[in-house]
Amino acid sequence: MAKVKAFINGQLCFHGQALKQSVYVDEQTGLIIQQPAQMPSDFIDLNGRFLAPAYLELQTNGCVGTHFTNFKDPQSYREGLQKVSRHLVRQGALPYLSPQTFDGGADLLGCHCEGPWLNPAKKGAHDDTLMMIPAETSTEDVFGGAETMQAIKLITLAPELKGSLALIERLSQRDQVVVCIGHSNADFETGLAALGAGARSLTHVFNAMNALHHRSPGLAGLIASPQAPYFSLIGDGIHLHPTVLTMAFRSQPRKCILITDSIEMAGLPDGIYPGHAQVPHRQRKEGNRVTIDGTETLIGSCSSIDECVRNLSKWSGCSLPEAVVCATENIVNMMGDVSRGLIEPGRRADFVVMDDQGQVLQTWIKGVQVYDKAL
Repeated sequence: MAKVKAFINGQLCFHGQALKQSVYVDEQTGLIIQQPAQMPSDFIDLNGRFLAPAYLELQTNGCVGTHFTNFKDPQSYREGLQKVSRHLVRQGALPYLSPQTFDGGADLLGCHCEGPWLNPAKKGAHDDTLMMIPAETSTEDVFGGAETMQAIKLITLAPELKGSLALIERLSQRDQVVVCIGHSNADFETGLAALGAGARSLTHVFNAMNALHHRSPGLAGLIASPQAPYFSLIGDGIHLHPTVLTMAFRSQPRKCILITDSIEMAGLPDGIYPGHAQVPHRQRKEGNRVTIDGTETLIGSCSSIDECVRNLSKWSGCSLPEAVVCATENIVNMMGDVSRGLIEPGRRADFVVMDDQGQVLQTWIKGVQVYDKAL
C-alpha cells in the first residue's frame, strides 16, 4: 500500500483562487492524487498558509555568480548549475535550462535561446556582433544537430528580419519549441504576421521593442488584440513602471507571464563586475538594477521570481493567488506541459508554501521538502 502525505489546513492556490482544501501526495511517485480511502501516513499542517505550485523560471540567465553563457569546462559549469539550482529553490522556483535534475534543487527543463536572430537596433545589452539574419543561416548552423535542439524549448527572434517568418513556421512545427518575439523593431502588422506564422509569445514586452503609441501600437499592442499571444513581463519595478505592468496584466491576466530575466549578479553584493560572452562590458550592480557601466543600458535584473509575484499583487491590487498564476499555470499552458504548474491529481507535487504576504517559507519537490526558511 502506497504511503500518502496530506497537506492540511492551508489555502490552496488554484486557478487564481484560494481554496480551503487538503492536498494528497503519493510518496512513491511524488504525484498529487485524489483523497485516498486509507488514512494518510504523514500530515503537513500548513496553519492557514498558502500552498501554491512551485514557481517556474521561464527566463533567467543565471544567478549567484553563474552566467549560462560562461563555459570553461564541464565540471565547473555543472558546479555552477548546481549552485543556481540550490539558490532558486529558496525563491520557490524549480525549473529553468537544458533537461537535468539536481538533488535537492531546481530541475532544468530546457533552454530559452534569446537570439541570435535579433535586431541590432534593439539589442539591449546583447553583443550585436553575434546577431544573424535568418535568411543567411539555419538552425543547424547555429545550434548543431538534433540532440541540441531537443534541449531548446523557447527561441526569441525579431520577426522583421529577412527570412524570419519562414523560420518561425519551421520552428513552430517542432512540438517542443515555442517561438517568441522580442528584441525587435517590428510594427504591429509584422507582429500579427509572426503570430500567424506560429509565434506564441512576446519576450519581456515593452523592453527592447518600439514604444506603445496610440497611433502605432507596435508589438506591445498585440497583447490587446483578438489574437493576443502570451507575453512576459519583468516584474522588478525597474524595467517597467508598476502602472505599465498593471495595465498589461489587466489586459490579459491569463496570458501574462512573470519573469526575472536574472543575471549572474543576482544574489551577489552590489559593485562592478566583469563582462562575459553575452555582455562584453563591465557591469554595475546597484540593488536589483544592473547596467553597462557608465551608461543607462539595462542588462537584466537581480530580482527573484517570488519578489515579482509579490510586486504584481501589490501594484495591481490582484490577490496573491491571481499573481501566482502568472508564474505557474500560464507558463505550463503556453508550453503545453501537463505534468506540473497546477495543483491537481496527476501532476507533480512541486509546491511552495507562503505566508499571506507572499514570502516563501518552504519549497517541496515531488512531495519532498527541499527548503525551509526557518532552518
